[in-house]
This record gives sequence, C-alpha cells and structure tokens, in this order.
Amino acid sequence: MPIEQPNGEQPAGSNSDHRLGNLSVRPRLPEWLKVKMPGSPRYIELKQLLRGHQLHTVCEEAHCPNIGECWDRGAATFMILGDICTRACRYCAVITGRPQGLDLQEPSRLAETVKMMGLRYCVITSVNRDDLADGGAFIFAACINEIRAQVPGCKVEVLIPDFAGSWSALQKVIAAKPDVLNHNIETTRRVFHSVRPKGEYQLSLDLLAKAKELDPHLATKSGIIVGMGESKAELIETMRDLRAVDCDLLTIGQYLRPSIKHIPLDRYYTPAEFDELREIGEGLGFKHVASGPLVRSSYHADEQHDAAMASSPNH
Repeated sequence: MPIEQPNGEQPAGSNSDHRLGNLSVRPRLPEWLKVKMPGSPRYIELKQLLRGHQLHTVCEEAHCPNIGECWDRGAATFMILGDICTRACRYCAVITGRPQGLDLQEPSRLAETVKMMGLRYCVITSVNRDDLADGGAFIFAACINEIRAQVPGCKVEVLIPDFAGSWSALQKVIAAKPDVLNHNIETTRRVFHSVRPKGEYQLSLDLLAKAKELDPHLATKSGIIVGMGESKAELIETMRDLRAVDCDLLTIGQYLRPSIKHIPLDRYYTPAEFDELREIGEGLGFKHVASGPLVRSSYHADEQHDAAMASSPNH
C-alpha cells in the first residue's frame, strides 16, 4: 500500500514509485526531500490566471517540487510551444508525442500574464519542437520582445533546447537580447546518451560556446541533475567542460524519478554533498552555483542572476 507522508507533506517528485511484487509503493525519501502540498491562496490565484490565459508552466508539467514555494513568491517558469515534446528523455516527466500546430498568439498572452503577475524576472522554457524548422526559436524571440514591450523592467531568462544544432535558430533567440541564456547539459558525458538518446553532450557544450561567440557579454547558464549513475569525478569533469566554454552560472539538483517508466534513481545525494559540489564549482570559476537537493534550473533564478551580475564587469 502507499506509504503516506506525515503532516500533510508529500515527497518531492511524488509521482515516483517502486514496485515490490504486486505492490506499488512510494519510496521512503530523506527528510530533506519532503515538501508541503501546495494550496495557498496565491498558488490558487496563479493557477487560475495561467489557465485563463491558456499557458503552461514547467512547474506543473515537470512535477517540480518547488511549485508551492515559487508560486507563493510570484515566480513561475513558463513553458511555451505547447506541452507535448518530440523527444523522450528518460528522466523527464513531460509528455512525448507529436505536437499540433503553432500558437502565434502565445507571446502576447505570455507578456500579458507577466504584466498581471507583476514579475521583475521571468523564465521561459519549452518542449523540444523538432517538427519545426527552427525548433521554435522564432516564438522564443517573440516572447522576449513582447515582454520587453509590455513589461520594460522585467528581466528575461530563457532555458532553450539544443535546436538540433541550428546556429541560425540560436541567433534568433540571442538577437532578442535575453538577460540569461540557459541550456541544461543535465548529466555527464558517459551517462548522457543513455538518458538523452536524441541529444548530444558535445552539442550542448558547442551551443553554450556558440552563444558566447555570438554575444560575448551574454550571461550563460547550465544545469546538472545528479543521481542517475554518474560519479563524483565525472561531475567535476562536466563542470570543467562547462567552464571551458565560459558558462557563467550553474545549477545542481537531485534527480527524482517521475514514474517507473523513467530511468531508475541511482542514489540520493546528501545536503553536505551538494555543498561540496557548490564549493568545487565556485572554485572552478562559475560566477554563481546553486546546488541543493531541491534546486532546479529556474529555482530562485532572479537571485542567482543578481548575485552573478553583481560580480560581472560587463553588467
């Protein structure tokens, strides 16, 4: 039978389960991975606002454990280009399939929502749209431009896919001048292909390098998920690879298995191990490293951006 969580708590990433014989049970999680069920008035208000504007958030689609905290503080990561992804990464909870069409009104609705929410920092990500010639780069650029027009004081971070290596697509996004360009490498070189069969480790590094080539003053960012079978030495190697392409910001968080169809969890990292990884990353020269069990790509992204830019001579 399901293992219940005490005091109204839920395990972070609570769709995860293990099968023991004929029983399906939630795994017992460390205390540091338990979060409260969302349901505050602010959370409900934002949920209704997003539904009213027909917008998706990665907070919901990817079962982010921080949804309650972030929505309470008026922050959300918007997921554009629909909620169906053309890829099937083995750690990701987003639905895979064949997307239908392209919503050209989405950038305008998104900017209106950002304005209504009173955001000073907005994160925009997307599903992979390999069915589109530019991977959806045009819509990314349109979203940035609409937010600039409707909410001039709001900073914009984009978390982009690899656009299948199309540098012209990347140029469209960079030309719109996001404040931060994020592309997650997710895991180490050895593990990469087993969890991201339609991506390439080197391509992700090349994209971050190309972004700096196209705009040397652009702040770049990447993220790593731990607990998918990598070693500490491999994590350090990946951090070194990211620094070699002048990646400025880094997030490191715990993998939480969305379902039994996804890649099994290798192990939980302790808070002390996350602290150690943060210190290693800072020692390698990242301007800011957010490392913790519940850290995700856009977790307190505004604070990470501000801390990094305060130390940058270009901003």
